[in-house]
Amino acid sequence: MAFRDRLRAASLALLLAGATGASADEPPRLELPIACEIGQSCFVQNYVDADPGPASRDHQCGSLSYDDHNGTDFRLPTMAAQRAGVDVLAAAPGRVLRRRDGVADVSVNEIGRAAVKGSECGNAVVIEHADGWETQYCHMARGSLRVDVGDRVEARQPIGRVGLSGLTEYPHLHFILRHRGRIVDPFAHEAPPNACGAGHMLWQPALQAGLAYQPRAVLNTGFATAPVTMATLEAGDAGQQQPTGDSPALLAYVRGIGLRAGDIQSLALTAPSGKVLTDHRAKPLERNQAQNLVFAGVKRPAAGWERGVYQARYQVLSEGKVVLERRFDIDLR
Repeated sequence: MAFRDRLRAASLALLLAGATGASADEPPRLELPIACEIGQSCFVQNYVDADPGPASRDHQCGSLSYDDHNGTDFRLPTMAAQRAGVDVLAAAPGRVLRRRDGVADVSVNEIGRAAVKGSECGNAVVIEHADGWETQYCHMARGSLRVDVGDRVEARQPIGRVGLSGLTEYPHLHFILRHRGRIVDPFAHEAPPNACGAGHMLWQPALQAGLAYQPRAVLNTGFATAPVTMATLEAGDAGQQQPTGDSPALLAYVRGIGLRAGDIQSLALTAPSGKVLTDHRAKPLERNQAQNLVFAGVKRPAAGWERGVYQARYQVLSEGKVVLERRFDIDLR
């Protein structure tokens, strides 16, 4: 066969392969790599950085990423949730390629970045899959790994638990997907450069609605008897201030994530009678914020608390429109 004929035949074969969807590097369909409910008991804090330069953006051209972030962060709401134990799961069947254990569970804010140099991923597992695909699981709890190098694993098989090891400030799973060494965003596979909302998800179809992009989310809500702090919330200790009918004050608090420059937060507290006790409206945010804490409250009236259900309403407004809302309540008897 002449060279031109061979070339024409090869081109035809490629066209037929494309028409039938055949591919030697078919990506895996991923299961959720953490045993939690997105938007309830865990949250996506950061996505893969889609900006090739020194700036950062997520696959929707939003602010849920930072420069050179190479994975997806599935965050737990508190350290109390982490201590209770949340499994890390294999996202697809494969073989354990590498593992590391023995890194302490401690916030990098306490020990500094130099202390985790060379072990930024913390306690971790790398699993190889078919056709050059790999998944990596970072920041797991020390002593929690359940697999060894060479082990075969199935999708959704527990391989460890979420921890606070390596370069991290809060408990989360940093999940990385690679194909032949190249970082792939499982939320935007094959997206063209500088495109917003392009590409396609590699998550199992049943997961895709729950994993739909949420530019902002509520991480924590509750009531307390005094102002709470980020540290108190992160530790999961805010519940120790749970108000009663004899408390000297009643405060509602909310921690939001993914808030953007210009967002205006409001938090109102209403008595059982329907009377608005306080309606706090914060100043517009000056910059994008990974997380933000707001609270509002009142002191106990001279006649004591009205018995019944107190309601809190949190809203985030952007350009005059409500883009995030959460209501929660407490019964003072």
